[in-house]
Amino acid sequence: GAGGMALCWLLIHILLFTSSSAHNDFFTSIGHMTDLLFTEKDLVNSLKDYIRAEERKLEQIKKWADKLDVLSAAAGQDPEGFLGHPVNAFKLMKRLNTEWGELESLVLTDVSDVCFDITTILLFIVFCPGSSSSHQSVLTVDDCYDLGKVAYSEADYYHTELWMVQALKQLDEGEISAVDAVTILDYLSYSVYQQGDLERSLDFTKRLLEKGRPDDYLPERKKYEQLCRGEGLRMTPRRQSRLFCRYYNNNRHPKYVIGPVKQEDEWDQPRIVRYLNIVTDKEMEKVKELAKPRLRRATISNPLTGVLETAHYRISKRRATVHDPQTGKLTTAHYRVSKSAWLGAFEHPVVDEINQRIEDLTGLDVTTAEDLQVANYGVGGQYEPHFDFGRKDEPDAFEELGTGNRIATWLLYMSDVQAGGATVFTDIGASVWPRKGTAVFWYNLYPSGEGDYRTRHAACPVLVGNKWVSNKWIHERGQEFRRRCGLQETD
Repeated sequence: GAGGMALCWLLIHILLFTSSSAHNDFFTSIGHMTDLLFTEKDLVNSLKDYIRAEERKLEQIKKWADKLDVLSAAAGQDPEGFLGHPVNAFKLMKRLNTEWGELESLVLTDVSDVCFDITTILLFIVFCPGSSSSHQSVLTVDDCYDLGKVAYSEADYYHTELWMVQALKQLDEGEISAVDAVTILDYLSYSVYQQGDLERSLDFTKRLLEKGRPDDYLPERKKYEQLCRGEGLRMTPRRQSRLFCRYYNNNRHPKYVIGPVKQEDEWDQPRIVRYLNIVTDKEMEKVKELAKPRLRRATISNPLTGVLETAHYRISKRRATVHDPQTGKLTTAHYRVSKSAWLGAFEHPVVDEINQRIEDLTGLDVTTAEDLQVANYGVGGQYEPHFDFGRKDEPDAFEELGTGNRIATWLLYMSDVQAGGATVFTDIGASVWPRKGTAVFWYNLYPSGEGDYRTRHAACPVLVGNKWVSNKWIHERGQEFRRRCGLQETD
C-alpha cells in the first residue's frame, strides 16, 4: 500500500543516513552538514507521506466499521427475520468470505510486509535464476474434479468448467478414476448453462443422458420441482370434498375430552392429518433454544432408501451424514441441506411434554421412538425425495436400535416460511405447507408391516425465510396392541 511503500522508503533513507554517519566524518564540514540537513528533510517528507497513507487507511477502516455498526444494529432486532431474506443472507456470507479478508489485508499491510516481499523477490531473482523442479507433478482426474467442485461451491462457473473439462478429457483418454463421466457432465452442463452458453449446455446434457445412470431420477426430479412450485397436485374436487376438519379427542382420551384439538385432513390415500395449535410459542422457543447450540450437519441413523439414488443432484456441497443401508456404515449424503440436533425427553420438561402429547394424540407408544430431531433449514435448505422407513432390501436398517422399522412420522412445524419450504409427496402428488404450531402425521407402514411406498416425500427449498421443524419417528415395537395387524396381508 501507499503507506507501506512510504515507510519502506523512509527506512531506506534512515539506513543510508545512519550508515553514512557511522563511517564518515560529516560533522567536520559545514558543507557536509548541509547535505545531512537535506537528507533529514527527505526523511521528514517520507514520514509525512507514511502518516498520510496510514490516516487514509484508518479512515477507510473507520467507514467500514461505521457501516457494519449500523447493519448489526438493524440485524440484531430480529436476527432470524433478517437472515430469512436471501439478499441479507448472501451479503453476510459475502462479507465473511470476502470483505473481512480484504479488510484484514488492509489492516495488516505494513512496511515489514512490503519490504519483506521485495527482499524475497529480489533474493529469488538473484540466487534462483531459471529454477525449476526436475519432477513434474501431474493432476489426476480426481484432482481436477475436486478443484472443479471447489470452484463450483464458490459459484465460480468459469473455472468449474475448465477443471471439469480437463477431468473429462483425462477420463476419455483412459485414466482410471472413481469419478464417473456422468457426474462430471452433470457439473459441466450446469456450469456452462450458468455462463449463458445454452447450446453447449444442451450438448453436455445430451451426453449425460446418453451415458445414463443406473436409475432414472429425472422424472421424479421434475415432479418434485413442480410440487414445490404448487403445481401438479393430484387432489381432485371430488376427493377434496371428502376431506374434513374436526375436533379430535382420540377416542375420548381423558386429556382431550373437554379440550379436544383441531384436526384437518391433508390427504386421503395415504391418510395425512394435520393438528393445529398443537404446541405453544413458548414451547417452540424452548425447543429451539435447546437445539441451537448443537445444530450441525446431521449424523443420523436412517436408511432413507431411494435418497442415495438421487445423490447426483447439484446440492452436494453442503452435506449431511446418514446411514448407508448397503454398507451399514455412516456415509456422506449429497441431498440434505440443513442442520439438526437431537433432544432426549430427559433433557427438559418441554421435550417430555411434547413426546407425551404425541403419544396421547396418535395412540402409539413413544418409549421406543427415536429422540426428537430438531432441524433448521436456511435459505436454499432442502431435503431430496426419500422414505422414512427401511425397505426389504435393507435387512439391517435400524438393527442397532432394536425397535423395528419406522411405523409412523410426526412432523412439527415450528416456524412459518415466507416462500418455499413445503413438504411434498412425489408419488401421490401432494404438498403440505408449513404452518407454525401445527404438526402433520402419517403412517409409513401398512398394518401388515409392509412399507407404504406412497409416503416418499421431500422438503422443498426455502426461498425466503427460515424453516424450523422437529421430527418424531415412531417405531414398531410397543405398537403390537395399539395398531393391530389386519386379517389380510393386503390390509
